[in-house]
Amino acid sequence: MRTIRRLLLFLVVVAILLLVARALRGPSVPEGSMLVVELGGAYVEAPEPPLAARLLGRADASLLAVLSELRKASQDERLSAVLLAVRDLEVGWAKAQELRDAVAVLRESGRRPIALLETESFDANLEYYVASAAEEVYVAPGGHSPLIGLAAEFFFLGGLWEKVGAGVEVEQVGEYKSAAEMLAAEKMSEPHREMANALLDSVDEQFVRGIAESRDLEERAVRSAIAAAPTTPERLVELGLADGVRTRREILEARQDPPLVEAADYAGVDPTSVVGEPAATFALVVASGPVVTGKGTISRTGSPIVAADTVIESLEKAADDPEIDAILLRIDSPGGSPFASELIWQAARRLRDRKPLVASLSDVAASGGYYVASGADDVVADPATLTGSIGAFVARPVLEGLLERLGIGSEAIVRGPRAEILLASRPLSAETRAWLRDDVEAIYERFVERVAEGRELDRDRVALLARGRVWTGEQAAALGLVDALGGLRVASARAKEKLGIDADASVSLVVYPRPRPLAEQLGELLQGAAVRATLPLPAELERWAGWLAELPLGSPLLVPPVWVRIR
Repeated sequence: MRTIRRLLLFLVVVAILLLVARALRGPSVPEGSMLVVELGGAYVEAPEPPLAARLLGRADASLLAVLSELRKASQDERLSAVLLAVRDLEVGWAKAQELRDAVAVLRESGRRPIALLETESFDANLEYYVASAAEEVYVAPGGHSPLIGLAAEFFFLGGLWEKVGAGVEVEQVGEYKSAAEMLAAEKMSEPHREMANALLDSVDEQFVRGIAESRDLEERAVRSAIAAAPTTPERLVELGLADGVRTRREILEARQDPPLVEAADYAGVDPTSVVGEPAATFALVVASGPVVTGKGTISRTGSPIVAADTVIESLEKAADDPEIDAILLRIDSPGGSPFASELIWQAARRLRDRKPLVASLSDVAASGGYYVASGADDVVADPATLTGSIGAFVARPVLEGLLERLGIGSEAIVRGPRAEILLASRPLSAETRAWLRDDVEAIYERFVERVAEGRELDRDRVALLARGRVWTGEQAAALGLVDALGGLRVASARAKEKLGIDADASVSLVVYPRPRPLAEQLGELLQGAAVRATLPLPAELERWAGWLAELPLGSPLLVPPVWVRIR
């Protein structure tokens, strides 16, 4: 009996060791497998959503994670194909281009990406744009995937204040600085209209060109198809925009039912087993949200913020770490505080002399977001990134008429001729308006000088490109505000080049800021949930409300027209 017990114990130990070894080795991926990846929803600029956010049901996917997995798949020769189920995406055009780029790499490496559109909204422009990069594009039966062209909508709040007896006084530098216009005006100015049309034209050209190249069509054929506004799967096939109408099951049957590997399981595959040991280690410093002073990563509304002290600390830790070879500064920000932007810019200038520092711009890196980026060695943007907006403005409420309508009396006592700027009950005097404009102009001049110094451009040339104007990444690259077009992959390649490393070599990414304790994350999110409950806004506006809630509205701002959204 003792011998039998020893034998059983030995078998149990062997079984446990085999299970541990299997877990460490990762899931089995048979030769000829098909990887199944779902693309949909929002993607955050972090290695993964915070644990507390996932516990509270706010599990947006990580853009970095999905890009890393697709990169790994592109080099995994055990995969014969990758099935991409494309659903409704809540991303901007720059993130869409990063996803397209990853699909294109799959295609070039022989992994045969197959896209299946599973959408049902009236707006599938962006989803189709991503799917079209695949080698084959199919539409699910009964799906609704209209390709109807792009549109941008703008709102102006000036008339609202007039109706309630209030007003907004604005001082701005840069005729294109339309964020102030959207707060105080009732309609679009001509400079704003010029800029808006140029932005829409640039994204539209990229949209049509990308589809034409991927689908091997003439651009005029794509524009003709868009004019026809196809909505049914069958019509998309007729116009050459899709290869057929199929279910997932039918796609698998057409490929003789290959072994399937789900994305969640494939994430367990050790990257080094596919791409080899990393040639270097890069820090990825994430700067997502409005630029503010202080510390933290999440705002009172639960939205991400770019807190200057936290970003600077992350940059300094990465620069001090001997195992970090280069730093990627990932920016997805509409700007905000000039002071906070200046602090981060100064830190970037100090640290780039110690290690290569490359800024990678996501959907938006404008105003303060571009201010921060200009301190890096190189600036890399996707073609559709919204960037630039070198300008400044200040807006203050005037509640005099509203108070009268409500029967509320007001008195103000000041000490100092300019202290009236602290009041909301009356307009500013002409002398204080002039003083305020001088202050905003000083901030603008410093912004222009910082861009000229950081980008090593002539100051007068920067002044011509400034004036508050927003550019797409493609336009900014042609003007010298951006060094290269592409996403994180291209930014990484620029850093490798500075280190003398082969562009195709794999690197390990260490993300900053580091995750915080769970209790701290939960506290922030629960506080944010309470604030969001008081803001019954459509989901599309919730992010902008979160950004605006953190901006220092009583001082000058570096913010682009944040309501620009092209669909």
